[in-house]
Amino acid sequence: MAEPGVAMDVEHVLRMKEGLGDTSYAQNSSLQNKTMQTLRHMIVKAAAEASESLALESMTMADLGCASGPNSLSLVGDIIKAVCQKSGEGARPVPEFMVFLNDLPSNDFNAMFSSFPGFIVRIGADAGAQVFLAGVPGNFYGRLFGKVCLHFIFSCYSLHWLSQVPLGLYNDEGKSMNKGKAYISETSQPIVTTAYFKQFQMDFNLFLKSRSAELKSSGKMALLLLGRRTQGHQDMATNFFWNMLDKSFSILVSQGMVEEDKVDSYNVPFYAPSSKEVEDEVEREGSFAIEHIEVCEFSSSSGDAEKDVRTAAMAIRAIQESMIKHHFGEQIIDPLFKVFTDLLTEARAKAEIKGVHLIVILKKSA
Repeated sequence: MAEPGVAMDVEHVLRMKEGLGDTSYAQNSSLQNKTMQTLRHMIVKAAAEASESLALESMTMADLGCASGPNSLSLVGDIIKAVCQKSGEGARPVPEFMVFLNDLPSNDFNAMFSSFPGFIVRIGADAGAQVFLAGVPGNFYGRLFGKVCLHFIFSCYSLHWLSQVPLGLYNDEGKSMNKGKAYISETSQPIVTTAYFKQFQMDFNLFLKSRSAELKSSGKMALLLLGRRTQGHQDMATNFFWNMLDKSFSILVSQGMVEEDKVDSYNVPFYAPSSKEVEDEVEREGSFAIEHIEVCEFSSSSGDAEKDVRTAAMAIRAIQESMIKHHFGEQIIDPLFKVFTDLLTEARAKAEIKGVHLIVILKKSA
């Protein structure tokens, strides 16, 4: 259990819930998949265009932040099929594919590896392609691959996670200045917003520099992450789940189940940028041109309110459990998410639950 005032060791703590059980990320990533189904054509198109423009005999690509659910290989399969189709239309041989699946070392790579053989057989039968897969543990805020060795990079629902909880959130005594809040809220001091924004700037700049070194000239990158619609940070759609989590912790404090100091010191390594912030950082770093950038808002409604709440609550639990357990201990997980689910049920009765998503297609400058 982490001590108050001690910043989270993100590289060793942040991971999606492992395994294939009822609370695992593998079983609770349908919300991400739903959005990907709507936006994946942009990612697939970018990959196919990169392959076509470079006339590749062998295509090397990487998924950064692959997690351990079915979404990653599903998208890889769609990309391979699209590239093979483009090759056929251009009367070119179908390229071989080398696919690197990256995430932090604490990720459940075993769950990913167990699906490799079946995927390779299926994609070979469907697309007639020879595919090689490898797992690459490591932090994408830094180099992961050799120089100019990749043709295409994509990352889905990973880049809103920062390399660390911003150090500027803590005063000289090690106390959080974001009392009772896990992320930026309407009551957060300006210094909190500034700390998160500066951490995003440093991290995203390093990410772009690292990928620029690894991508071949005219290679492409597609990024899908949580974002916000507003230039200010009070975007209710973006902050909704964090507000619900804050309220859940507050209720447990009032019930004597968790200490207030522990809640005050819990801050998440998360930042949802605006499109303008992303554009500014891409221009400042200078290695890429933006081909497309778009902010999309999607409802999670399926027409079944009870199912929607359960799906959302389980998804948040699968994402947050490792960090919450590290900071508070395992005993808090079940009661916390019972309260969280009850609050979501009340909120869902009043309005649909929506999310804000940002998709960015980048091309490496020649």
